[in-house]
Amino acid sequence: MQYISLPVTAFAQNCSIIWCEATKTCAFVDPGGDVEALIAAVEQRGLTPIGVFLTHGHLDHVGGTLALVAHYAIPVSGPHEADKYWLDALPVQAQRFGLPHSDTFVPTRWLEHGDTLQVGEITLEVLHTPGHTPGHVVFFQRETAVVFAGDVLFQGSVGRTDFPGGNHQQLMTAIKTQLWTLGDHVTVVPGHGSNTDIGTERRNNPYIR
Repeated sequence: MQYISLPVTAFAQNCSIIWCEATKTCAFVDPGGDVEALIAAVEQRGLTPIGVFLTHGHLDHVGGTLALVAHYAIPVSGPHEADKYWLDALPVQAQRFGLPHSDTFVPTRWLEHGDTLQVGEITLEVLHTPGHTPGHVVFFQRETAVVFAGDVLFQGSVGRTDFPGGNHQQLMTAIKTQLWTLGDHVTVVPGHGSNTDIGTERRNNPYIR
């Protein structure tokens, strides 16, 4: 698996483009916006998009989804259906943050814990990790030991739980029972900020008791 993470929008949200070298197919993980830059990155590498994968329903992670769907005619997978209320509230989210209008949408496929997603010869495992939002999921690529963690775990921090539906105890449980068990060597690609690894955060993250 190959990937790049491009910070998009004023929220500096990491949209990851992951691809299979053998097939040159790719997927967008959490395309929050700046769609022209995402399309350019794909074209520069000669890749063919096959889908959009969403970790959760916050606008800064999904805002560019419909534009990519219109451009490439690709399906949308995720998040878990428990985040439907966030996708239904996209116009309100945009208004609240002073951003351009964002239409609601329903993904092609809601995701469940234990599902898998395919990008060419690459398999991503879906883990349900509620707490930041009820329907948050992460995507784990076992062979390359990389987890695309959305807003669950950051370098030296964790996801906020003060939004509607957030739950701090659920977040702590998800981190300890889902992420810690992946192994200290696993690279964490967060929704914001720099990459880290499970071992570093398990030992040093001050927000995890």
